Amino acid sequence: MRIIDITSAANPRLKLAKSLRQRRNRRKYQQILLEGERLIADSLSAGISPALFFFTPAAQARHPQLLARAADAGAQLLRLPDHLFAQISDTVTPQGVLAVSPMPQIPPGHRGLALVLDGVRDPGNLGAILRTAAAADADQVIVMPGVTDPWSPKALRAGMGAHFRIAIRPAPSAEKALSWLDGHALYFADAHAPTLYTRIDWTPASALILGGETERARMIDLWPQVQPIAIPMARGVESLNVAVAGGVILYEAVRQRSKD
Repeated sequence: MRIIDITSAANPRLKLAKSLRQRRNRRKYQQILLEGERLIADSLSAGISPALFFFTPAAQARHPQLLARAADAGAQLLRLPDHLFAQISDTVTPQGVLAVSPMPQIPPGHRGLALVLDGVRDPGNLGAILRTAAAADADQVIVMPGVTDPWSPKALRAGMGAHFRIAIRPAPSAEKALSWLDGHALYFADAHAPTLYTRIDWTPASALILGGETERARMIDLWPQVQPIAIPMARGVESLNVAVAGGVILYEAVRQRSKD
């Protein structure tokens, strides 16, 4: 394996990696940062070949198999000291391995179950929702304008590999998103809705919209065919975390679709 040592913060490969910590540069280059052994291994298992693979000397000794897999996938192997690795790391206790990889381009499936995210601004919640959607075998996750970046380092870590198994589609507009959902019944998770999510027939093509009260009002104005649905809760509890609510409803759809 050919290893290149990086000793300067002015190295162009290091500067590229640093630039990818910003959303606009991830969009510009269509590349993302994958930090940590598990996330990089998941991407390699999904057939995504990293362009660059950064590692510290200590990580080289700890993860020889991961280095070999990255090299076999065609990545440039770049060794650098801890103080330079810290400039590209996004974690409190870095594992010392980080890859620059192409943004996955996964086509939507054809199972008739979609998820729409509107107003989700916490990257940890977004990653958790993607993980649940992938586990539920959803076709696609449509990300509306204003939602936090699904390709941010924190969202990628929270997704735990889900980003490599499900279609993630940023929608430029509500009209475009609606066109992607042609033929789907549309449901919005709303704690105050009169209809419970268990009363819905999830076996036809269906799309679940997750967001806040502001997003509900906007969606109903834009998409009048949206039906609000609720999860029953004990008295005094106003709502669930958006990731939890999404998991509860999606798995009702899975349960119904799994019946013989």
